[in-house]
Amino acid sequence: MTAMRNWDQLIQADRVHRSIYTDPAYFAEEMTKIFGGLWTYLCHESELPKVNSFKRVKMGLRPLIVTRDADNRFHALFNRCAHRAATVCQEPSGTASRFTCAYHGWTYKNSGELMAVAYAEGYGECLNKAELGLKKVTRVESYRGFIFGTLNPDMPPLIDYLGEARHYLDIFIDRAPDKELVVQSGAYRGTFNGNWKIAWDNAADGYHPAFGHRSLFEMTRIRNGQNKGGTHFSRNPDESPMYCKTFPNGHGLLHQRPGMGPSLWSRVRPAPGTESFVDALVKRVGETAAFEALEGAPGAGMNLNFFPNLMIIGNQIQVVEPLAHGKTQLTWFATTLKGAHEEVNALRMRIAEDFPNFGEVDDMEIFERCWEGLQAPEAEWVMMNRGLYRPDAEIMDDKGVRTVDASDEAPMRNYLQAYRKIMESEVTLAVA
Repeated sequence: MTAMRNWDQLIQADRVHRSIYTDPAYFAEEMTKIFGGLWTYLCHESELPKVNSFKRVKMGLRPLIVTRDADNRFHALFNRCAHRAATVCQEPSGTASRFTCAYHGWTYKNSGELMAVAYAEGYGECLNKAELGLKKVTRVESYRGFIFGTLNPDMPPLIDYLGEARHYLDIFIDRAPDKELVVQSGAYRGTFNGNWKIAWDNAADGYHPAFGHRSLFEMTRIRNGQNKGGTHFSRNPDESPMYCKTFPNGHGLLHQRPGMGPSLWSRVRPAPGTESFVDALVKRVGETAAFEALEGAPGAGMNLNFFPNLMIIGNQIQVVEPLAHGKTQLTWFATTLKGAHEEVNALRMRIAEDFPNFGEVDDMEIFERCWEGLQAPEAEWVMMNRGLYRPDAEIMDDKGVRTVDASDEAPMRNYLQAYRKIMESEVTLAVA
């Protein structure tokens, strides 16, 4: 298929054309312009806890190794030997001061420089090791431990790209007594048949929980009572204090916290071992201090999304990873709070098992149903017009932020405008 190029037709005020999901030509361009031309989340500093730490990640389809070198500098290296393109690192994470290609033995420093070539005399005088290091992501920056990369020299600094949305990330991080997050090893991974943007459409969707997660809410009500889990979605979310925000650059927020009552801890579904952890904490620090600390165990009550691939959901980090135009991986990482009581962090880990195992499966089932429905070429349009009727629907403040009802589809319309902007731009990428 050949991608259409009339963006006024493809992305309209109230709807988008199905081809931006289904046409492989768009996907190929997205892997260059979006997952390369924008600031893309790579990993968290706490996953590289000491010098010579590394972690394998992807930037779109590009295989990378994020490293912390002996001087504590972070690098994002292409996991691709300069010789014949074989990957030089196979382990998902660990420590290494160098990487050796298993194909022909070329060896690289963890800062990217080519150290040694096996039987180098076979190249005569034409071998220039200075030009044959591992390619690097041009720009790597970190915001409060969150490491991003871009190949686009024209992108603004990361802090400007995150913009006003970063203040909600601050709230998420500042729940830690020491104001730092720790991303724990291991992850929950789920793969669905469908385009990555289907997941992004759902990122700040306050309209679907009462329907898409109905069985989860009903199970919660029967087992744990009415005031647990996601029961704040049991009525029209627009009649609650919850709201959505849209930010420049496609970022979005579904803020559930205002509708969840004074205590997050009182609403959480019990996790295995809850009683023993709580009893141990109360015994050690007293009831008042224990229950104050336990407010840090559940999530912060927000879905915060940084376009194109980072979502903060509950007390976890979710990364959207495109695998093909019709296949996507969603990876969840549990977080703990630096300086928190060990019982609180243990409960955060147990609570982190909850939604990916019970709620995310609902979402991925719906995503696959959307993908199946999108295969009907005669039904061309995907509607995103909820809330658009309001006279103030598109009004933003002086910082470019909109505040809308919790079920409004403004976050979808917003990210698609950022998507359109980069897709219709001429983007020149560079590697180091």
